[in-house]
Amino acid sequence: MQTLRTFGFLVKDVSRLFARNFERHAAGLGFTIEQCRVLAHLARNEGVSQARLAVLTDTDPMTLGRVLLRMEEAGLLERRVDPKDARAHCLFLCEPAAPILDRIWAHSDATREEAFAGLTAADKNQLLALMQRVRDNLDALVPGVADRGQGMPRAKARTKAAAPRRRKAA
Repeated sequence: MQTLRTFGFLVKDVSRLFARNFERHAAGLGFTIEQCRVLAHLARNEGVSQARLAVLTDTDPMTLGRVLLRMEEAGLLERRVDPKDARAHCLFLCEPAAPILDRIWAHSDATREEAFAGLTAADKNQLLALMQRVRDNLDALVPGVADRGQGMPRAKARTKAAAPRRRKAA
């Protein structure tokens, strides 16, 4: 029997293996997993800032900037000036992203079906409910990190908290 000390390792392993299996399914898309992640998060959070998207996708801001530039050049997204802050830009999906997202969701569905093999509908619902509760508990401790699919929740609080750590690492 596994002890509770393995929880973090187990969550990380599940995440890593799920991503690797998704990559196997989506190999023919012509997009990296980072690009798929960006599109998926933008679909859930249109109008998000680049800084917030970096937090949501757990991507280095400079790396994300390069990914966004390539996707913008491909006509998949656009940057618009933030009406509340002229120095910032908000990110929005463009029409050509819709069929790509449909394919991403289909590959994600297939990956999830394989991951959930042998689980009943009740098992799946219980697993998701418990994981959401754990996520909410952790988000209460580090506000604004979780992606709730509701735009930019508490983005300013997270950006200010993260800024000192970025300067030290640079």
